[in-house]
Amino acid sequence: MEELPPFEQGVILGILMGEGHFGGDGRQAQVTLKMHVRHEPLMRWIHDRVRWSGLYGPYHHGGRHYMQLMFRGESLRRVLVPMLMRTSWATVDPHSYERFRAMCERYGLIEEVVTPGSFP
Repeated sequence: MEELPPFEQGVILGILMGEGHFGGDGRQAQVTLKMHVRHEPLMRWIHDRVRWSGLYGPYHHGGRHYMQLMFRGESLRRVLVPMLMRTSWATVDPHSYERFRAMCERYGLIEEVVTPGSFP
């Protein structure tokens, strides 16, 4: 996959910092982004740029109307995680960065993509 332009990477990082969930199912890591259906154009924009993501919905559950974008598997390991690690995220929002880092550690993502000095 071609590297995204800096602006597009920044938009994706910003959305994930504020709205993303960094976790997994016990077997594999997963980054999930759930947003109200009014943000469908934004969700499709992200999906169009990172085609290895999965876009699901719209869902209507418990009075909520949302869409869900999911990043998993090799694409998460080899593309999204390295892209996010090249940013200065840790200094911008330490709380969400720690959630991301904990997911990486829990699922062994750090060893595969880290070069010396790239992951504080």
